[in-house]
Amino acid sequence: MSCRLRDLIRAVRSCKTAAEEREAIAKESAALREAFRDGDSSTEYRHRNVAKLMYMHMLGYPTHFGQMETLKLIAANGFPEKRIGYLGLMLLLDERQEVLMLVTNSLKRDLNHKNQYIAGLALAALGNICSAEMARDLAPDVERLMEGSNPYLRKKAALCAIRIVRKVPELVESFIDRAASLLNDRNHNVMLAGVSLMLQICESHQDAIDAIYRQHVPTLCKILRQMLSAGSSPEHDIGGITDPFLQVKILRVLRYLGRGSPEASDKMSDILAQVAANVDGSRNSGNAVLYECVQTIMGVESISGLRILAVNLLGKFLANKDNNMRYVALNTLSKVVGVDTQAVQRHRATIVECVKDADVSIRRRALELVYSLVNESNIRTLTRELLDYLVVADAEFKPDLTAKICVLIQRFSPDKRWQIDHMLQVMSQAGQYVKEDACRSLIVLITNTTELQGYAVRAMYRNLHAYQDVADTSLLLTATWCLGEFGEMLLPGAGGPLLEAEPPLAVSELDIVQLIEVVAKKSKADSNVREFALTAAMKLTARLPNQIPRLKGIVEKFWSSIQLETQSRSAEFSRIFHFEAIRPQLMDRMPALDEADHSRNHLGGAEVKPHGAVPAEGHGPLLTADGGGVVLSAGSQAAAAASGTTSNGSSTQAGASGDVASSAAAAAAAALE
Repeated sequence: MSCRLRDLIRAVRSCKTAAEEREAIAKESAALREAFRDGDSSTEYRHRNVAKLMYMHMLGYPTHFGQMETLKLIAANGFPEKRIGYLGLMLLLDERQEVLMLVTNSLKRDLNHKNQYIAGLALAALGNICSAEMARDLAPDVERLMEGSNPYLRKKAALCAIRIVRKVPELVESFIDRAASLLNDRNHNVMLAGVSLMLQICESHQDAIDAIYRQHVPTLCKILRQMLSAGSSPEHDIGGITDPFLQVKILRVLRYLGRGSPEASDKMSDILAQVAANVDGSRNSGNAVLYECVQTIMGVESISGLRILAVNLLGKFLANKDNNMRYVALNTLSKVVGVDTQAVQRHRATIVECVKDADVSIRRRALELVYSLVNESNIRTLTRELLDYLVVADAEFKPDLTAKICVLIQRFSPDKRWQIDHMLQVMSQAGQYVKEDACRSLIVLITNTTELQGYAVRAMYRNLHAYQDVADTSLLLTATWCLGEFGEMLLPGAGGPLLEAEPPLAVSELDIVQLIEVVAKKSKADSNVREFALTAAMKLTARLPNQIPRLKGIVEKFWSSIQLETQSRSAEFSRIFHFEAIRPQLMDRMPALDEADHSRNHLGGAEVKPHGAVPAEGHGPLLTADGGGVVLSAGSQAAAAASGTTSNGSSTQAGASGDVASSAAAAAAAALE
């Protein structure tokens, strides 16, 4: 004889190790198998043994050997045995079990039982595990119970019909009208079950919405209005809200019925406004109704005033102390911003504050929303606030925040000087997180804006001089590139007059060369920084002829570098000094690039306002991935093809990085051969 359920639970709880627990379960399983085989459990002990099987199943142990016992309990006459049998059926079996086919007759018999609780057990089991075959066989009985006079059975039949409609969609025709008829039921439970069935039909059958359910919009609105009235149905009151579950379900159904139908949306607009204005949002039950009301307003063809009311509700959610409320508000506003941007803009300050929230999920969602809110009119304010937060943001959050700020600056910059200043500010504060595409875009902007090239190189010099001890690759690369291209504009009177509010800058040729030398010697910098510095030094030989000996020394110091690319550049650049006739042409300034082409190729097709002129004819986008190669004009390339040779008489192969200096040396060697 096996032990009682209480004794089994006590024995399992007293086990100190998993091995002891497995031993106790194995011992009880053996006793149960013996009882099933001998037939000892055919009378008063069967329900107790199935109860123990369910406990073992919840612990994760196999219980397939007791499936037939559950069917025997279902076939019994007493309610206690059927209750355990149906509970075991829902726990121990699922619709994929072949043995489930044997229970169809028992279910059909119990669905017609005089005892409402036995019929309710059968409906509950059918609604949880019925297969498509069982649904086809028993759908007429469920349909009959939905039309009966017993509200208990009508409720359970409607819930069971949800499962039937999911399993066999073609049976929906039998339940469309009956679901709508339950809206007039006086029992809230039946009404809730009917609305749930309507919601399931609306989700899967659009034809039912157009043909039948839209005519029931006034009925649904009437039910909502009754629940909003004071003192209605106190037995269903939850947190001061009358039956919030039913209200939420009705609002969801209204969202389906009003979508794409201005007429239906107009009928429900008054009640939606009443729900938004009258429901108390101080508790979770009220907030649930308000949130669903906002979703419905935004999902139907509502008027602009109603949408503004919904957005204001979301603004209240943002001020809530509960993190879940703020998250769902931000998530909903992200969807609303595409429909009514102006209404969301009113809550911009609160949204920006959410970017500084301690919860990382809220911060990320708020950042995405801020990104959607930015336009030409508020870019200055939002960028300033985001940059202030960038200083104190967590390290794991800075990459996303930095990337968003860079894209916003590029897309909505009010003028070119503002874009240069703020990109430099981002590089100064979070340079290690600035992506290469952002640096490229800034370089393209500077090359296309001739009137700001002097200002840009002066700003780069100040930032590089101030942050030369910091190994932020983006700032070092961009500033070094600008010094190589426009270094001579730093000299007094060479870069044009100072712009408004620009501090004076006194720089000599030696200062420029020394700064390049400091960058080239940085031990903590990325290898690309050293390569850029060598290229800048070589380009400055054409702009600062008095500093050629010192610049040549900088280049030649890296002949023995352990980094192959750095050593290759040093050797090839040093070789160019043997071709003084063409060296100034080889070191000519980089031609302007087409910003539209760069935007399509490197920014994923993002629309960026065009800056500067179109590049001269014959000049293509020559900025390579490493960015440090010397770029030749058309005349320089022709001159390179007619010059010099290498010391060993063989052609020099161009580096895989696309360095144009090595290509020029190869072309010169090939010309002599």
